Amino acid sequence: MFIIISYDIVDDEKRNKIANILKDYGRRIQYSVFECDINEKLFQELINKIKKAINEDEDSVIFFPLCELCKKKILFIGIKKSFEENSFYVF
Repeated sequence: MFIIISYDIVDDEKRNKIANILKDYGRRIQYSVFECDINEKLFQELINKIKKAINEDEDSVIFFPLCELCKKKILFIGIKKSFEENSFYVF
């Protein structure tokens, strides 16, 4: 499953922690935006890690799952920073 993840984290230390968690599952495409191409099991694992790391009263993390058709319709303007097939693997 291909997922775009965006976050707004109040605390700098916690923001860095979330970024480091996301780096283990995907690739940063903008400062607070990551893309991941992971299976359902890893997605649930990622959600659990993020839930433990944030304060849901202050912070927000949004997951945008995209189907293959929607993924093909992504439009980039400017420098293209996107997931490339087989550029990395998560085990």
